[in-house]
Amino acid sequence: MASLIPLLHGLALGSDELHYRFVRASGPGGQNVNKVSTAVELRFNLASSPSLPNAVKQRAARHAGSRLADSGEIIVFGDRFRTQAANRRDVTKRLVDLLNAAIPAPLHRRPTRPGKGAVERRLDSKRRRSALKNRRRPEME
Repeated sequence: MASLIPLLHGLALGSDELHYRFVRASGPGGQNVNKVSTAVELRFNLASSPSLPNAVKQRAARHAGSRLADSGEIIVFGDRFRTQAANRRDVTKRLVDLLNAAIPAPLHRRPTRPGKGAVERRLDSKRRRSALKNRRRPEME
């Protein structure tokens, strides 16, 4: 049975929807780096996920950016840590954060206009500044 990974607003991902692949990491690590596959590639098929509503899928696709493959999969790569378990937790958390950012619908801004008092204060300030600069001018004869 697949365990559930909780998301915001009562949504959850099944752990069977996440596919991990372990590869050798680059960078420092001595002889260990050539022997152990500690880097993790997480693939999540966003297009065919039964866990997410369509609106969330569309927003998640925009949030994913270059991590979204043509096949509709979000690919998250992690090699920050020296252990496979830590990298696995890291990529899972990064995917959950990406999906959580896409869950709430963006707030629609209602256009507003400045109030009458604000307009009057702005114009009064402009008049005062203009008067100040006019007083600094040399008088013409």
